[in-house]
Amino acid sequence: MVSGHGVLLLCNLSEGYLLADRGADASHAATQALELARSRKEQGNEAWALYMLGEVSGHAACNNVQTAEDHYRRTLALANELGMRPLIAHCHFGLFRHYLHMGGPDCTRENVTTAATMYREMDMQSCLEKAEAALKKL
Repeated sequence: MVSGHGVLLLCNLSEGYLLADRGADASHAATQALELARSRKEQGNEAWALYMLGEVSGHAACNNVQTAEDHYRRTLALANELGMRPLIAHCHFGLFRHYLHMGGPDCTRENVTTAATMYREMDMQSCLEKAEAALKKL
């Protein structure tokens, strides 16, 4: 078992696996992160683990459309409850990417606009640049 900041380390590991197109390993690390967060009753870390599961499920290596949306929605609910604004913004951007991949339903623009607005308010420049670039492509 991972000690200390193990949940976030597992989330980072999951993200690294995604970047390397190792979907199964990314899913395993994110699932371990969620289990660890829940066993420790760490709701903030649980929200991050749920977000990573959304990222993993929506990634091309896994492409589980409904599961990705479910994880993002559960993350949004928990992140809103806990006031985790950066994570809320990331979820909206994740939902944007998810919906765009599915063919771009009406809420695509709403999600990326919400993410961009939040990134701007929090002065998260690199994230804002990605969201604004995505908006320009719509």
